[in-house]
Amino acid sequence: MILLQIVISLLLVYLCIYLMGKYNETYWLRRGVPFYKRNKITGVYWDFVFRGRPVFEALRDVYRNHSGSSAVGLGFFLTPAMYVSGAQNLRYVLATASDSFNHRAVEPNRGDLLADNVLFMHGARWKLMRQALTPLFTTRKLRDMYYIIDRSARDFAAHLQRHPDLCSGRAYRTLSTFCSAAIGAAVFGISPSSIFDSPFLDMAQKAFEPTFWSNTNLLISNLSLELSHLLGIKLFKEHEELFVGAIRQVIAQRRRDSVKRHDFAELCVTLQRIGRIADERIGLELKPTDELLAAQAFFFFIAGVEPTASALFGALYELGRHPECLKRLHTEIDETFAKCDELTIDTVAEMSYLNSVVCEAMRIHPPVGYLKRLCVRDALLPDGAVPVARGTRLYTPVFDVHHDPRHFPQPDRFDPERFSPENKRRVSEWTYMPFGRGSRVCIGQRYALLQVKAGLAHVLRRFSVTSREYPPGQTYSKQQLQVRLENVDVRFLPRHPPNANAMADS
Repeated sequence: MILLQIVISLLLVYLCIYLMGKYNETYWLRRGVPFYKRNKITGVYWDFVFRGRPVFEALRDVYRNHSGSSAVGLGFFLTPAMYVSGAQNLRYVLATASDSFNHRAVEPNRGDLLADNVLFMHGARWKLMRQALTPLFTTRKLRDMYYIIDRSARDFAAHLQRHPDLCSGRAYRTLSTFCSAAIGAAVFGISPSSIFDSPFLDMAQKAFEPTFWSNTNLLISNLSLELSHLLGIKLFKEHEELFVGAIRQVIAQRRRDSVKRHDFAELCVTLQRIGRIADERIGLELKPTDELLAAQAFFFFIAGVEPTASALFGALYELGRHPECLKRLHTEIDETFAKCDELTIDTVAEMSYLNSVVCEAMRIHPPVGYLKRLCVRDALLPDGAVPVARGTRLYTPVFDVHHDPRHFPQPDRFDPERFSPENKRRVSEWTYMPFGRGSRVCIGQRYALLQVKAGLAHVLRRFSVTSREYPPGQTYSKQQLQVRLENVDVRFLPRHPPNANAMADS
């Protein structure tokens, strides 16, 4: 009797799984959209959970197997999901009809204080908060803030010289230290030299190191907004006390100071002095509380540490594998510092080969593998006239278009000349988007690029690099969104003869 009950239960489970998968497949076939039949229920997340693959690699299988389709249906329990590609559809989803796709498909729960930031906001609240933060990234403001970036990069290079034990392994962690220092200086006014012993550094590294629980919480939030709400999941609960306390302390200190600094803390003081964040056209008002501003500060760490560390590591790794490119960049850096011992924002803009190296490194190793959107209003994709119902989840490629030979011949080859002043205009904005595109393009992309370029210039002024691979060779770590190299490392080697001016700075 018990055996019969077990068999019947298993048959019912199998039937439910079959019917759910069949529903997903039929849903898209009725709309004339090909369906990715592997894992018809959990789709690309099956390999992430049970095979340890990053999500972007599973999406890459979809891209390769349906290279002739600009839209492919995916299994996602009983929620419609699709992988959208092709310049026409990408432009539509990310730019032209972005009001219909302005949700990142993650809905933090009430009380998840640090998740209430511009990255996860959507709709009118997102527009209002982005407007409030935009003045921090204008051309004039970047000029005013560049001294923070340059000082952080210069101090980091000197820190490497003083600590040779940091030069021979675990380069990604070392670079994330620099990125944390630079962001800490820009957000809280913490001097780069002091952040190496600061709780902010420990917090930032913990925030970006995936754990079982962080992966589980984010996975549930990705798979089911309803289940996430039911369980009351808080994505960043453990960092609330540190960040909210830090914002309160720095705002109070700035109010006592008469010195103006061009950083995020100054913006916080200004917003709280005004007393509200409002736009009559939107018809919404937000109160700039300590908690809301702390959430935006946390956003800067989320958006500033991981992408810049990945870009720096990817660039140094490729330079270590291509000594001819490294030699050419060393020459440009040496010639630049020979003309003027200080690196200004204008000087960085004139370093064309440095820009080519960074752009190509971020093509091969973009910070994220894909973009994700939730349809909030019925829409129609222009390429294929595919109807998209409200509530549908969409994935758009980043890594895949960067590695598509139709856009970049020999896509796995590191070739900075693709982004030379003569060639970069040939690169389509919809085939190269390391910071996203459209209305939700990364608000701090220009700041991040300056940080990466200044970091490379100051480090390579003093060091050369070599790259190493460990068995079984270059792979990518298990990540839900990011693209992070694994089984590879970079070693820093002091340049001989040492640059006299660089040594004097240390």
